[in-house]
Amino acid sequence: MPPRKIDNKKPNRIFLLSPAYAGGERARMAMSERAQFDLARRLRGDGATLAEVFTFLSGLYFRGKIAYANAFARVANGLCGVLVITPTRGLVDARSTITVEDLREFAEVDVDLADARYRKPLERDARKLAKKLTAKCEVVLLGSIASKKYVEVLLAHFGERLRFPADFVGRGDMSRGGLLLRSAADRQELTYISVQGAVLHGARPPKLEPRRYPRNSPI
Repeated sequence: MPPRKIDNKKPNRIFLLSPAYAGGERARMAMSERAQFDLARRLRGDGATLAEVFTFLSGLYFRGKIAYANAFARVANGLCGVLVITPTRGLVDARSTITVEDLREFAEVDVDLADARYRKPLERDARKLAKKLTAKCEVVLLGSIASKKYVEVLLAHFGERLRFPADFVGRGDMSRGGLLLRSAADRQELTYISVQGAVLHGARPPKLEPRRYPRNSPI
């Protein structure tokens, strides 16, 4: 789904999605030469989108992040509205196609600022993106702000522009994924606050009521 057309009355908004873990069991399933499910076959062939692959690896949380970002990204100047943090390639368009070789590359590198193979590409792309932003453009992180794995680098380049959903505080990954999915389905955008100086931990909010989505739903 392409980013929505610009509404000049609202700020432009780019979303940065925290990465899925590429070193786990689901990644090994997808990379197996014996795997015959659709995604694995496409990875061995022409490839699949980064969004599809990371959704398979992460499940509900990444599914919620990509659905929400696609619903509310607003960009200008030809910028990409939905970028994913990756272990080795910095910020990558969620629609980009990757193959099994790319996934193997991701699996070999930890998302750890001490590892230059991860840190340097992220620093490079954050610096480039910061130079392209318009005065009214916000950057929204859909990920944990309590983690220094990416927040430190992103804050260095985006400062007060870097924001996150206020309702993330106190929620775990599954709860965040569910919240993002229903917000995208209802077209109800969340409230964002600055990452800089934000409270990292808070009281756990009430559990979300279960909700089912139609099989043909894009959410």
